[in-house]
Amino acid sequence: MGHMTDQPARWTQATVYPDMWADPDNDPRNNDGTSPDGELATLDDFLTGYRLTLRMKCEGLDAEQLARRSVPPSTMSLLGLVRHLAETERDWRNWISDGEPLPKLYGKRDADFDGAVADQALVDAAYADLEREQAATDAALAEHPDLGERLGKDGSAVRELLVHRVEEYARHCGHADLLRECIDGRVGQ
Repeated sequence: MGHMTDQPARWTQATVYPDMWADPDNDPRNNDGTSPDGELATLDDFLTGYRLTLRMKCEGLDAEQLARRSVPPSTMSLLGLVRHLAETERDWRNWISDGEPLPKLYGKRDADFDGAVADQALVDAAYADLEREQAATDAALAEHPDLGERLGKDGSAVRELLVHRVEEYARHCGHADLLRECIDGRVGQ
């Protein structure tokens, strides 16, 4: 192996496909049957999968590991991602509203990442924030099943918002892959 290193060895819990996070029978993202019918159901299915992936990438870690920063000068951490996505879910409701914007959860720009410190109470609060904000945005969008409907001050189409949500989670799940591998070496999709 050569020089001593702080880098953990790469590993996976999967035994069937070594590049997977878990075996197909144990992966909560796998469902039997065919993919959903229709554009809205398909977008919701992808969003659900990425939301679950983010949670899976965080499972089994303590507060210190969740708050561990990536490569300097980045302030990104898994806990920061959870907080960032809670903040983002909240902001998406501003896109579809004509009213005053909702106040930020964590304060000024980048506070979601900067304030992600190793404290179990803060971790618990971040997960609660994410669940609450996801549910509120889901409920707000459920009132607008027409993907072509334009909402809010900028006239954003519901379709655009749903695709943006999938893209935001997908992008950050890629970050989560690397953050998790850095923390304990665990790899997988």
